[in-house]
Amino acid sequence: MEWPIVGPAPVVAEHAAVFRDLFDNHCQFRHFQHYLTGLIVLPNKSMANIARCILDSPDKTNISRFLAEAPWREAAVNRRRIRYMLQETTPHRHRRRESLVVLDDTLCEHVGSLFDHVDRHYNHGDGTYPLAHNPVTSFYVSGPVRFRLGLRLYRRYEELTQWEAAVVRHFPDLKIPTEKKARNRLHKQVDPVLLQDPEFRARHEQFRTKIALAMELVEEAIRHKVPLGVVVFDAWYLAEDLVQVLARRRKDWISLLKKNRLLETASFHLRDANGWPLKLPGPHIAVDELVPLIPANAYRPVTVREQTYWCFTLAVRIPGLDKVRIVVSFEHESLTGRSVVLVTNRVDWSAAKIISLYLQRWPTETFYQDSKGRLGFNAYRMRSAEAIGKHWCLVFVAYSLLHLTCLPAVPERTRGLIQTIGDACRQQGRALIQQLLVFVHDQLSHGVKVDRVFERLFARQRRIAPA
Repeated sequence: MEWPIVGPAPVVAEHAAVFRDLFDNHCQFRHFQHYLTGLIVLPNKSMANIARCILDSPDKTNISRFLAEAPWREAAVNRRRIRYMLQETTPHRHRRRESLVVLDDTLCEHVGSLFDHVDRHYNHGDGTYPLAHNPVTSFYVSGPVRFRLGLRLYRRYEELTQWEAAVVRHFPDLKIPTEKKARNRLHKQVDPVLLQDPEFRARHEQFRTKIALAMELVEEAIRHKVPLGVVVFDAWYLAEDLVQVLARRRKDWISLLKKNRLLETASFHLRDANGWPLKLPGPHIAVDELVPLIPANAYRPVTVREQTYWCFTLAVRIPGLDKVRIVVSFEHESLTGRSVVLVTNRVDWSAAKIISLYLQRWPTETFYQDSKGRLGFNAYRMRSAEAIGKHWCLVFVAYSLLHLTCLPAVPERTRGLIQTIGDACRQQGRALIQQLLVFVHDQLSHGVKVDRVFERLFARQRRIAPA
């Protein structure tokens, strides 16, 4: 049995007024506070459990309507949250040129198929295709300050366009293959015909690749006047279109580089262990073909955050990306194990700086751990896309407010965070138990009998109603 909650979590009570004007009435604003409190302190984040545990909360259906039907706009809440976080974190943030936006995506896996836009997405971790939502996100990191900026839901082309149903409708005698290459061949065969259908074409025009969604998130961060100098992403997002947007916006970037990426051999010179120039075959060479050719004595130790990497760096040209600098790094002096190759547009940066900046993408991984494990980012059960989007929006609010409690009161006294998000959640839980004890004491002091107090506190959890 979970403890009853007699008021908003202290961190919610302290900061919620910033969002008050974004809700039409007091009831919506109260739902906003209740939902944030439930996300922060309750192990079970379901709407039913939040309604059951919060003393003056309405029933589950009212919370459901707050997410699915109430006219508040998640975009407005997100804008206000970002503006407030930038305002509150000013003393803690680093300079603009040292501040990052990290682009990434994650899977929110589900068992059922009744959720809007749920589909089978590839899980890079285990090679499976679970039913999931696949949000693409942007994350801000500036020194100890880190919080989520924006989100775009990626929808696979076939799910968005209802491609299989369209094929069956227009080509009833065709069998749709499951094998990827055969399916791609079928796309080339039938898609020109399907695009003549106005309904299918309208859905086709709504499709956005992950690269396009990432570009939207960068533009959104700039519109919100987020002070950033570098954009960091993994190899999946390293595309000419995104790099062109960053160049136009005068933002530097760092990415992982896929091992099959081609380098222009005429753009660099490589020497063997004796210092003799190596003749490279062809106009291009793949990264995984280049790495074995680099002599061991060309690697240099680079220490970043007390960790030493053995690195080789080179300025090269990559088709579609122009002149860039790559860094090949190993964790061991023996140059054994897996190598990691980073690439950046800044050919003047050292290997140490490139690695140091790229490592600052790690907080986005801890965000996913905290938001899923602590705040219910993927624990939603509402089915409509609008309600799911608002749930994600409120998880971002909860995380951001908790992060403020993790920053030191005096920035000069420490360079990092004073507690984790898990610590902050536990702290809020302890504060709510204290509120509960004070509430019980006040009730008893005013002559309310113990049985009546108990009935009021646990009526919903015991499924009884106070007399």
